[in-house]
Amino acid sequence: MQHQSRWSKLGAPRSDPAGHKYIPNGPPEQYALSMQIPTPYLIFLGNAPDDLAAKTGQGIVDWRPEHCLGQLRLAHCRADLGIPDCTLAEAATAGARTLVIGTVSPGGDLPGEWLPVLKEALDLGMNVASGMHVALRSFDVLVEAAASQATQLFDLRHSDAAYPTGNGLPRSGRRLLTVGTDCGVGKKYTALALHRAMRAAGFNADFRATGQTGILISGSGIPIDAIVADFVSGATEALTPANQPDHWDVIEGQGSLFHPSFAGVSLGLLHGSQPDAYVVCHEPTRTTLRNVSAPVPSIDEVIEATTSLGRLTNPKIQCVGISANTQALGTSEAAEYLRELRERYRRPACDPMRDGVGDMLEQIKRDY
Repeated sequence: MQHQSRWSKLGAPRSDPAGHKYIPNGPPEQYALSMQIPTPYLIFLGNAPDDLAAKTGQGIVDWRPEHCLGQLRLAHCRADLGIPDCTLAEAATAGARTLVIGTVSPGGDLPGEWLPVLKEALDLGMNVASGMHVALRSFDVLVEAAASQATQLFDLRHSDAAYPTGNGLPRSGRRLLTVGTDCGVGKKYTALALHRAMRAAGFNADFRATGQTGILISGSGIPIDAIVADFVSGATEALTPANQPDHWDVIEGQGSLFHPSFAGVSLGLLHGSQPDAYVVCHEPTRTTLRNVSAPVPSIDEVIEATTSLGRLTNPKIQCVGISANTQALGTSEAAEYLRELRERYRRPACDPMRDGVGDMLEQIKRDY
């Protein structure tokens, strides 16, 4: 997403009239992701009206608290991440390297009253990272301030990076992808929980971010929703290149194969990641897909479609578990629901935030 990021390969990239840069197809090992977002972060919440509006910042605090030096809130902010409040000067003195916009605004606009804050952060030597639809680099005052201090503007929903097209060739290493019956059902949190558990168990594993919050949590990744369609699978191949035979890439899923708005991205991510294993993520109380009127598919349908379509690039793909977001269920109701899932699908089923992912980890150990 960052406009400073580059997929590099010997030879000059081609450009289309819109300014997108493309490079010829080739083995993903020839490409390297150079983008990194420097930590620690100062999380900027602006004037967020409630905690939900600060979900980006909350995700970073939940999964990478060691990266969070503090939060900066304007006078009317009603969100609180539970970390120390800091002024820009205090954060800069304490060593903050990037001011991260951890909130959202209506329509993805960047409010004008934030510009002086962002400019001051740049003047103090901090980078600025944003997931807003309006790019930081569209404001001359920020571009000039960044240039004068040799700092960077990370636009997490914009990319002028060059990507290969996918080739579907087998590559060494293991990969696990989270897929969903819908968007917003816990694919990122499931991948993060699995990655944490795998590392704690001694696995050689990396979390691979494909969305804005995931990139801020991990410090690197690819903005799948900012990539031209033909290059989604190739960019995913480059994100998860050949690796040691025992190495696992745990890949953050996007959208759903059954969502009319996002199925294309989900399919490109599936083919490019070539997963050996996948976990189906589901929200049990939802009846229609998010923001559309189509019904939520069954877990059976998702398993059947994911396995069938995934065999194009990995004939040995298999489902290793079901992750259920049971936040809307009571404790006993959630436990019964998960028990029913385990009995029906003969696979581990859990809510990672309530129960952890121990059973899935044991399934992975047995199968691989």
